[in-house]
Amino acid sequence: MTGSRSQWLAGELRERIALGDHGPSGALDSEAALGRRYEVSRVTVRRALEQLRAEGLLASRKGAGWYVVSGASFGQSLALGSFQHAGSAVAEAGVPLARTVVEYGYGTTPASVARLLALPDGAETLRVQSVRRAGAAPLDVVTEWVPLALAAPVSRADAEDPGTWETLRRQGHRIAVVRQSIAATAASQRVADLLDVPAATPVLLVRRLAVGEDGTPVALSEHRYLGHRFRLEVEFHGWPGADPPGVAPITTTEQEG
Repeated sequence: MTGSRSQWLAGELRERIALGDHGPSGALDSEAALGRRYEVSRVTVRRALEQLRAEGLLASRKGAGWYVVSGASFGQSLALGSFQHAGSAVAEAGVPLARTVVEYGYGTTPASVARLLALPDGAETLRVQSVRRAGAAPLDVVTEWVPLALAAPVSRADAEDPGTWETLRRQGHRIAVVRQSIAATAASQRVADLLDVPAATPVLLVRRLAVGEDGTPVALSEHRYLGHRFRLEVEFHGWPGADPPGVAPITTTEQEG
């Protein structure tokens, strides 16, 4: 049992590393804190950390804990213009999108989420988890966190329709900036069950942080899309310095091939 739990924990930590979820200078939580957060034994935590060290993702420093190795994960800022959510893309394809809330409640916020929402350690948030279906098949599993000060108007029914972010918008919380992080990962058993696929199926993890006009975080969401059902497309204008040498436009035929 410990072996499978350590594999699961290694996957969770690998995902956090991909998203840049760590403290200053790459520091991870202590082994004891990780054990409490993920509700596993110290032996399980150590085995998972050792596995990630063998993969070149982590290193340990005597007396200072575990750190993400420099270069283990990279993030690139993209100027995308106006934000468009997956619901818009599904609607444009003429496919109905339905959301079913599977978890709804208030509780202590994970440290990494609290940090992104600019909340103190141990603060409570509303946490909503839902499954969205495009047509008859699952599209993604969405986990959302809303600060306690903003969460009261978001009922379980509202979270399902029109949705958490739209409910906040209707309550007057204007979103000025959406910061998006993207990572490739594998579905945990929980996510796999909700998506009706085997565990470890490839999923695209998209994290979105909504920031209000005053610079205060409004909500955080993590979408785990089935890799074969969703893609992100980015259009760039211009090239730094000059036109890239030897690059010709891609024709429709080439794109389809």
